[in-house]
Order: sequence, then structure tokens, then C-alpha cells
Amino acid sequence: MNEYTHPVTGMKSCMPPDPATRTPFFKAPPGACDTHCHVFGPHDKFPYHPKSTYHPPDGPKESLAALHRILNIDRAVIVQASCHGTDNSAMLDAIASRPDHYRGVCIANDQFSDENFADLHAGGVRGVRFNFVTHLGGTPDLDMMRRVLERVKPLGWHLVIHVNAEDIITFEDFFLQFDMDIVVDHMGRVPTSDGVHQHAFQILKSFLERDNWWVKICGSERISASGPPFYDAIPYAQALVEIAPDRTLWGTDWPHPNISKFMPNDGDLVDLVPLLARDPELQKRILVDNPSRLYGFTAY
Repeated sequence: MNEYTHPVTGMKSCMPPDPATRTPFFKAPPGACDTHCHVFGPHDKFPYHPKSTYHPPDGPKESLAALHRILNIDRAVIVQASCHGTDNSAMLDAIASRPDHYRGVCIANDQFSDENFADLHAGGVRGVRFNFVTHLGGTPDLDMMRRVLERVKPLGWHLVIHVNAEDIITFEDFFLQFDMDIVVDHMGRVPTSDGVHQHAFQILKSFLERDNWWVKICGSERISASGPPFYDAIPYAQALVEIAPDRTLWGTDWPHPNISKFMPNDGDLVDLVPLLARDPELQKRILVDNPSRLYGFTAY
């Protein structure tokens, strides 16, 4: 694994995104939404949290908007990344630049006041994310997580869980206790090297049999064992789409923090869409209709 260092903070950093985004062959339908992307910094305006496990290269809102113009993506959901901790300012600033086109998912704790949550909602936030993955700090305080979810449920927010395969197994019963919409990031990060019959993937599929569970069929580059063009991830996405076509979302994960091997070109990721969901009507559901419903965008 290559080691990167942030030029200003001197902290561990990560590989930057591919700067030469190509125009995809697949043309996304009007109203298409990238439901998983991030903004990082710029550090001089929105400093990274001093206790973050990494300080990524800047990925400001202007770069995100330029990416989406190339990809023909109209809308986006900006997911708060752990490098900014519970300071959601960079995300809120980005949403404010395109409030009709952007929504957000925050990171929060039980020290937030009701006014804090109300301000986040007014700023376009519609969900709260908890990271379980080891490289981002591991399992959160579960009691604190329960308290936060009790606070945000009246706002109509959903829970986003960022987990590895082993977390799906370990916390299966814990996750099932929540009576609210739950979105699983990156197909649960189940490694394709373990096969479609692996226990974690079977549990993930059983989650989606429940009406309140959603999944993002993004992160093909994270679960792939074969590398670009990440075709070994296709059967996993297809299986999830088959179970929950009305609760499947798609995203780029730009600027792809903490990728250790194969930095994807986002044009290539868009061109996976018609392989993950071959029917144009189904593509529209995943790219347009489902995110419009979950995040409150105007219907196309």
C-alpha cells in the first residue's frame, strides 16, 4: 500500500482521485442522483479533525460539481466523512451552493442539541451515518448511537451504516432493532473473494427482505478482487437489486478516500450502471425515483 502524507498537516493522507474523468458511454437519465459522494475541505477553510485517522487531499464542492457535469449527474447526496468528525460545515456549505440539487448525511453524537439537529435538517440533511469499519475508528458507542437515532427519527431521517462484512455478522441483531429506514453503504463491503454464498452477504440480502432496508450499489472498486473494470462486483449488485429494486441507490463515492490499490475513473463507474441494472426503467428507479423518495427531491 502506498503511503501518502497531507502537505499541510503532515498527517496520513490517501490517494487522490483520478483527475482525468472521462465522459461515460452510458447517459444517465434526467434527475440522476449520485447518492454517495463527499466534500473534503478545502483544509484552509474547513480543517480536518485533529483526531481523524486520515487527512485526505482537498476535494471541494467546485470539483464535485465539475465531476457531475462530466458524468451527466443532476443531483447528489453529500455524505459526511469521518475526517471532518462531527463538524458538518463543509457538507452544509456545499449543499447551500445547490440547495435544490444536493442533500446531506451527517455525522453526529448525543451532544448535539435539538436546535443543532433542526439546523442540519433545514440545511438539507436527511440522515445520520455511523462508521463501524476499523480503519475509521471501529465500532461506535452503541448506547450513544441509540440516543442519537431517537432524536432524529421524528425528523424523518434515516440511518446510514458503513460496515465491513464481519460487522454485518456481529451486529445483525443490533441493527434489526431500529424501526426506521436503514441504508447500507457500499454493498456492505462484502469481499468478492469470499463468494456470493458468504454468510455476511446472505445476511445483507435478508436485511433487504424488510421494507425499511436500503442499499447503495456503489463501492464496486472496494469489494472487487479482480480490479478494473470491477466486473466481479456485478453479481452482488444484481442480487441486491433483484430483492429491493425500489430501495436500491447508486453513487460514485468520489473522491474515493482510502483506496489502496485501484483508483477508479468515475466515468468507468457510471458505465457499470447498465450492467448492474440492465432495464432502462430499473435504471431510472435506482438513479432517479428511489433517491427522490428517500431524500425529498422533486420528482422527475
